[in-house]
Amino acid sequence: MDLPTIIQEIFPWDEEIQRFLIGLGIRLLAFLFFAILSLIVGRYTPGVIIFINQKVSPKFGNQINQNFIIPLKGGIRITGTLILIGFCLNLLKPYEELYAFLRFCLYLSITISASWLISRLFRQFLRLYGIVIIQKVGLKPDEFVIILETLFNVIIGLFAIIFFANIHDINLVGLVAGLGIGGIAIAFAAQRVLEQLIGTIVIYLDRPYIPGEYVRVSFNPHQEDIYGRIEAIGLRSTKIRVAARNTLLIVPNSIMATKDIENITRGKKVMVLLYLDFTRQLAEQETALIDKIVKESTDTLYGIDPGSTKITLLQPKNKPGSRARVTFFILGSSEDSTQLRKRLLELANKKISQKLMSYGIEFEMKEPTIYVDSPIPI
Repeated sequence: MDLPTIIQEIFPWDEEIQRFLIGLGIRLLAFLFFAILSLIVGRYTPGVIIFINQKVSPKFGNQINQNFIIPLKGGIRITGTLILIGFCLNLLKPYEELYAFLRFCLYLSITISASWLISRLFRQFLRLYGIVIIQKVGLKPDEFVIILETLFNVIIGLFAIIFFANIHDINLVGLVAGLGIGGIAIAFAAQRVLEQLIGTIVIYLDRPYIPGEYVRVSFNPHQEDIYGRIEAIGLRSTKIRVAARNTLLIVPNSIMATKDIENITRGKKVMVLLYLDFTRQLAEQETALIDKIVKESTDTLYGIDPGSTKITLLQPKNKPGSRARVTFFILGSSEDSTQLRKRLLELANKKISQKLMSYGIEFEMKEPTIYVDSPIPI
């Protein structure tokens, strides 16, 4: 017996339903086949981009690959795979309900992954080239870069929402208006809850602390400061494990957002050890010149502990010439700002090299620069 006859005996449906189910089954199998193929091909998306860049412009393309494509291979692979699956989804277009549901889920995933990838690409560009541009303009590139990243991420998020809404014909104006009218009614009914939620948003955006960090909070001028460990940050409150008493203090986020908070965990310095190997013995005047150039190049950097730069001359073993050991401290308020200041230090090292070379002082800068965490005592 043929397939339609077998199906008719097992499921005694009319001919139209049978044709519908058979067509759906065939298209689902085809979609699954091409989706699996997309997963396989998508894995090689970064490699294809790297190959194209190298063929189009070997020098410039290789620079793009090293700075942007290779560090973000995972994000490019995921986004490329999702886009390929999006093309395969057209096979299910005749089946509107199923197509609409899968399209919604898939385009949501593509929007999120593409937004994340664009955000990481911008961050890479800002760290590699933006700092130099900002310095040339005459601005301080430290926290300004972090603020710029946050602002760009907000813009990317808004564009992603607008794009997703347009794809699915969602009326954002009506939705926002409806939320606005509802928000006024809710505001009167739950003012305290809204204050706490807004405080939560402020804490998550500004990130004055994260779970696991030790903080000192001043709640009242006439009351002793609270010192403890952040246990958790909830939607409504922050939980602090108070030192010595080991009790759990639960504080509404609306209050935490308005208090003076001293983050003890982030009160650390990163000691930097930089070695310069000179090809000959240095004269006294050359030593003084090197001392002046290095201190001027590091002490003017925002985030470097002023006056912490020290230069010690050493005699390398079994090697002619002189070695200078440069030590100073980077002050870091967070992991992002510390990494940013390390990038600023790399630019300062280039300036040191250029200035010393202009005076005819030949040397080699030992790689890599050594960074040692040095917590600040309480």
